Amino acid sequence: MKEHIIELLSSLPDSVATFLIAMIPITEIRASIPIAITVYEMDPLAALFYSVLGNIVAGAFVIFFVERILQSILDFSPFLKNLWQKYINRIHTNNRKKFEKWGSIILVTFVAIPLPMTGIFTGAVAASIFQIPFRKAWPLLALGSLISGIIVTLITVGAMSAVASV
Repeated sequence: MKEHIIELLSSLPDSVATFLIAMIPITEIRASIPIAITVYEMDPLAALFYSVLGNIVAGAFVIFFVERILQSILDFSPFLKNLWQKYINRIHTNNRKKFEKWGSIILVTFVAIPLPMTGIFTGAVAASIFQIPFRKAWPLLALGSLISGIIVTLITVGAMSAVASV
């Protein structure tokens, strides 16, 4: 899949390709930084910059539009709307107190951990589910994205150094 993405974006400048790869939910920063550094031979700080920028722009779009899109879908189907409401109520009931106490830290940490099924997209959806306003959620998501970017950059540069010394 990585090869398909690189090929698709090959006509673009490396910085733009890196920015766009960071915006894709499947790849995000976990792939954009290693691709930028190893394939595009981009400076690690530039790779970090363009990746985090693309990721937080995508996160802003998701958190801003997820409510509107979801509401449109739910308005279309009363069955789905009822199912979704039960799901949200269960999440709120089971996690409300924890989220009130630790919400900001949980959100930043969840986005910062560079593993599958974590990241800014999932964090934006979680912020929407817990009804965190855009003005509060977006900086938390951006901070998590920056931390994730730093972690991935350090791992990538460290791995490249280890391979080069062998």
